[in-house]
Amino acid sequence: MAEQELTGWKKLMEEVGEQATFFTGFFRNLFTGGFEWSEFVRQCYEIGYRSITLVGITSFIMGVVLTLQSRPTLVKFGASSMLPFMVCVSIIREIGPVITAIICAGKISSGIGAELGSMKVTEQIDAMEVSGANPMQYLVVTRILATTIMIPILTLMGDVLGLFGGFLAVHFADHTSWQLYFNKCVSSVDFSDLLPAVIKTVFFGFAVGFIGCYKGFNSNRGTESVGIAANSAVVSASLWIFFLDVIAVQITQLFFY
Repeated sequence: MAEQELTGWKKLMEEVGEQATFFTGFFRNLFTGGFEWSEFVRQCYEIGYRSITLVGITSFIMGVVLTLQSRPTLVKFGASSMLPFMVCVSIIREIGPVITAIICAGKISSGIGAELGSMKVTEQIDAMEVSGANPMQYLVVTRILATTIMIPILTLMGDVLGLFGGFLAVHFADHTSWQLYFNKCVSSVDFSDLLPAVIKTVFFGFAVGFIGCYKGFNSNRGTESVGIAANSAVVSASLWIFFLDVIAVQITQLFFY
């Protein structure tokens, strides 16, 4: 039993060391000349534009569900007028960033892991190195930067659609006008709500791209490793998102409230 625990800790430390090496390799290539702008733009399109529908529909439904679930409790305590305030703060502070990041972890991180894993298994990455290309710069840097930039943008779009879904739910239940709902939402949001939420989505985006690239780039067990890389990327990226969210909440409470 002790030997198995020692082996498990050894594998964990090896994993941490490999991720640290991959992390330093990313930053070293980030500041190397010859940045692949065309690939970066293509990845922004693939990651951002092709995820708009999924993120938008999910955020809209979350806004409707949150409003419908919260309204009976607030009505019971005679605080139904606080419903727009509660929905707006909840979506902007926590629900919007985390839900969007989890969706992207399932869609984007798994896709990157499977794509790079397939290239690793079929020796396309080795062929790039032999031909003089830099696979780390072309495949990894562009994808991580694309997720780091596009996931905050997707989160802001998801927040807007989530608030719109909340408005529809409030409007049909209480016949609240759009102007009144919008004014209450704006008055409820402070700079200390918006800035930390945007900043942590940048780290969420980096985690999604980094984990997907790391898992795919280190696939080495044959064709079955492609599926393993995709599945492992989703699990690891989701755990990192929750871990970073806990840290972000603590820092926000310390400096903003």
